[in-house]
Amino acid sequence: MTPNAASSASTGTSRRSFLASTAVAAAAVAGGMPLLSACGSADNGSREGTTSGKNAKKILPAYVASSVVKPDIPSKNGSSMGFTAKLDVGTLKTSVPKKLGKGGKVTVMSPFWGSPPKQNNPYYTSMNDLIGVDIEWRNQDGNTYDQKLGAVLASSDVPDVVVVPSWNMMGKIPSAIISKFADLGPYLSGDKAKEYPNLAAIPSDAWQRSIFGGKLMGLPQPAPSVQTIVPLYRQDVFDKEGYEIPRSADEFMALCKDITNARAKRWACGDMKWTAMNTFGVLSGGEKPLWWNLVDGKLVNRIETPEYLEAIEWTRKLFAAGVVHPDFKLGKSQAVDPAPKFAAGEFLIWNNNIVNWYGQQAVQATQNPDFKVWGMDIWGHDGGDPVLYAQNPAGIFAFVNKRASESVVHDVLAIANVTAAPYGTKEWMMTNYGVEGTHYTIKNGVPVKNDKGNNEVLNAYVMVASPAATTAHPDMPDYTRAMVEWEQRTGSHTKKSSFWGLQITEPSRYTNLANDFEQLEDDIIRGHKKISDMQQAVSDWKSKGGDKLRDWYKKLLDENGPAAS
Repeated sequence: MTPNAASSASTGTSRRSFLASTAVAAAAVAGGMPLLSACGSADNGSREGTTSGKNAKKILPAYVASSVVKPDIPSKNGSSMGFTAKLDVGTLKTSVPKKLGKGGKVTVMSPFWGSPPKQNNPYYTSMNDLIGVDIEWRNQDGNTYDQKLGAVLASSDVPDVVVVPSWNMMGKIPSAIISKFADLGPYLSGDKAKEYPNLAAIPSDAWQRSIFGGKLMGLPQPAPSVQTIVPLYRQDVFDKEGYEIPRSADEFMALCKDITNARAKRWACGDMKWTAMNTFGVLSGGEKPLWWNLVDGKLVNRIETPEYLEAIEWTRKLFAAGVVHPDFKLGKSQAVDPAPKFAAGEFLIWNNNIVNWYGQQAVQATQNPDFKVWGMDIWGHDGGDPVLYAQNPAGIFAFVNKRASESVVHDVLAIANVTAAPYGTKEWMMTNYGVEGTHYTIKNGVPVKNDKGNNEVLNAYVMVASPAATTAHPDMPDYTRAMVEWEQRTGSHTKKSSFWGLQITEPSRYTNLANDFEQLEDDIIRGHKKISDMQQAVSDWKSKGGDKLRDWYKKLLDENGPAAS
């Protein structure tokens, strides 16, 4: 899969949001949560557990909010902040008044979706000049990055900087991170971060997620803490046909049956599994620590809950009713891009990341002026308010080689201080759009990339570090407002599970224990397996280590209390 070519600032750093947008911008909620103490002290170099409480406070950078640019829509309930006004390139603010780089060379390995540009292209050379560092990119195919990452970390030839998304932190990768990369605490902890103001402005929750093995090791890409999976729908068709937005699982099913007419090549929806997980109140997916929550004094995993089975069963019924577009029955290995058929009206509701709300509209609006995609609010399955769980406040990290010299570390922090510049600054503009006249032009007050910009200005510098949660689409201010307000409404129904915001390294003997559950979910939903197969899988999981893993997680809570109230 390649990122959507529509560009502008967008929220989120989950895998889905990254694959959906070339503008991997920022997102996170400022700190304030009570934090756990370490399971295994922060000082003992433990490769298991987590680090927080007093130990974390000694490590975290001092938070100093940026005052360079004021958002049009402030963050609320864990949402991103929004910018709706058009950019006046002539009055952009400066957030890095002097070059902090010392002219050294830094090698960076990072996932890349698409065809990487040549090394000495105008975007790379201009960014390097702005920062004062000679950066050599070693971009790797994002679709197979886990394979390359494992091989590089097992070798002695590790670049100066390695970007690791959280979805690649499986198997031996977490232990390799702790053994191969540098402690950035001596450069960033406490007031030391103030030397790099844009890094100091990254919310503390994102930095908390950057602690590995008791040390501050990652440069984070912050993420919004609210759910980012939106039931997108063709509002233009809904308005024309008089369809009403559903407010419960039963209403959704009835609507889907009303919409679907296979003979006319129209189906209601795509695979709605992720929306089902949200509407039925299932513990957050993604990273496994968020699968656990303390309920009535007992630590429960999402796969053990009735809500989990109910969400899978409801999604199965959608497939069985014939209301899901046939392309989604193929599964991931044979999947085709659904966007053209959504645009053609072959199906009207699409489970997607919030960045594609803007992305789909931006792509289609030029071809079909009547096209309008909008987002449904998440409903409770029974018609009441939904019960939602917060996502982690950072999901992609850049690490510095343990063998790097002090001058290289300073140069890396100089890079990150530029790439973490907030929206509306000269540094943000250069990072996300490149050079005016070379990579983009201003049309009606909106920067528009040309072909050179689309080919060169993507997937690179934004991977080193990002600013706090930002949504900014000045070409479509109504969509910016709608997306941020959707996040804010969603956030009002969102709570934090017991291990929210912590970087937890599970014992290696348990890391692969739940790897097969997503595939089993998809097999059940498509009718290839039965709910009883899931119940058996849960039983097997418990006996093969799930109960012991529960004890391990419970120890974290027994010693330190829950992470979030």
